[in-house]
Amino acid sequence: MIDDIKRTLWSAADKLRANMDAAEYKHLVLGLIFLKYISDTFAGRQDELRARFADENDEYHFPDASEDDLVAELEDRDYYIAANIFWVPEEARWESLRAAAKQPEIGKRIDDALTAIEAENPKLKGILDKRYGRAQLPDGKLGELVDLVSTIGFGDDANVARDILGQVYEYFLGQFASAEGKKGGQFYTPASIVKTLVAVLAPHKGQVYDPCCGSGGMFVQSEKFIEAHGGKIGDVSIYGQESNPTTWRLAAMNLAIRGIDFNLGKEPADTFTRNQHPDLRADFILANPPFNISDWWHGSLEGDARWEYGDPPQGNANYAWLQHMLHHLKPTGRAGIVLANGSMSSSQNNEGVIRAAMVDSDVVEVMVALPGQLFFNTQIPACLWFLAKQKKRKDEVLFIDARRMGTMISRVQAELDDDAIIRIAETVAAWRGEVEDGASITEYEDVAGFCRSVPLAEIAEHGHVLTPGRYVGAEEVEEDDEAFAEKMQRLTEKLGEQMAKGAELDALIRQKLGGLGYEF
Repeated sequence: MIDDIKRTLWSAADKLRANMDAAEYKHLVLGLIFLKYISDTFAGRQDELRARFADENDEYHFPDASEDDLVAELEDRDYYIAANIFWVPEEARWESLRAAAKQPEIGKRIDDALTAIEAENPKLKGILDKRYGRAQLPDGKLGELVDLVSTIGFGDDANVARDILGQVYEYFLGQFASAEGKKGGQFYTPASIVKTLVAVLAPHKGQVYDPCCGSGGMFVQSEKFIEAHGGKIGDVSIYGQESNPTTWRLAAMNLAIRGIDFNLGKEPADTFTRNQHPDLRADFILANPPFNISDWWHGSLEGDARWEYGDPPQGNANYAWLQHMLHHLKPTGRAGIVLANGSMSSSQNNEGVIRAAMVDSDVVEVMVALPGQLFFNTQIPACLWFLAKQKKRKDEVLFIDARRMGTMISRVQAELDDDAIIRIAETVAAWRGEVEDGASITEYEDVAGFCRSVPLAEIAEHGHVLTPGRYVGAEEVEEDDEAFAEKMQRLTEKLGEQMAKGAELDALIRQKLGGLGYEF
């Protein structure tokens, strides 16, 4: 049901885009969904308060109140702040905007509503994108978009409406990333990669940090994982950083829609040169930094405390990211990072030296090779690094080769399905000797072609290369009893039949084309 709703909404919204660039249109649509969300949440709280004012058994009971008294009481902002709900001034409430959707100045009215909401809610300062008055949509299209977003929510239950709006927001983020292609991938990590990181790291409580958080998908998935395992929103505190100002806003809205408390720093900023959380030591770090960025270096980074394992090359940030994560990890913390495959074996410009130092210091826990075609924006094959300062299994690294576990979901894109993610996560948990919810511990075993636990000494013999394919070996092939000579005879006969059939078809095609006057 919800999937149908999401698809229908997307196709309707995409139709309204006309000739507008997806990267520009994204902010108009997602901003409206956010505005609808905070307005619906506010209205839901008002309905709840009305019911409580009328209930004589409730601490909020308001006996003998006239309608004017009730209306005045409902405008007391303390009721909303107490429930962690944004205060929405009257002129910014969704119904006021919906009523004006067909008026030519609707764009300016939306901008004014966003300005009013920011003024009333310090947490949203600088986050709402006021671009509707100058939006380059054809006449009437913005009003149609308001009408379309008005259909999201469905029903009277504010919690259901909020969940649906959150899901629609997340779905639209993914669809825009796909529509934008290369550019879109900068702010969106495909869901199956995020789910894999979260399933292996299993964040349950404490501080979760992403130093290049894009639109916040790692955080949303972490909260879903916690709720699915009996915890509650608020068991973790969220810290993020993002340098792109528009993406920083998308992340803040994505988290606010779910009622997740967050700290994305004072402003959008470069993580290396303007670190927004210098003193943070996190329990869990999840990140998908941009691959192989070459223009990251700044003179101020010379001799930085983060480069504990060696100076990262100025022409590639991969090992700067890895060391930044380790620096911000608690002694008992765990990190999961998506990087380009080259990071596992490169020995250029000190990278091999840094990797060797990390392996020998026993902070590399698990390496996972991923299938190709998982990303919207690059064909570069990727891998997952899992780091820990206090490993459950010392002096060993678990290698997992998941390259053949991808499932094609479109002509150009693959994903890891839930079965694949569960297999990876359970393998890591068994290797660590972890037990969940009283289940019996599964004994870890190496599986040829899939996983192997390798001592550090053997990794050193291989020049500290961390490519799983080098260690896990080949998959065991079932014995085939058919004798070689008989098999060759059978296959040769089959090939002969197919070649004869091919020759017949060639002759038929020539004959048909000849009949049409095309000889060759």
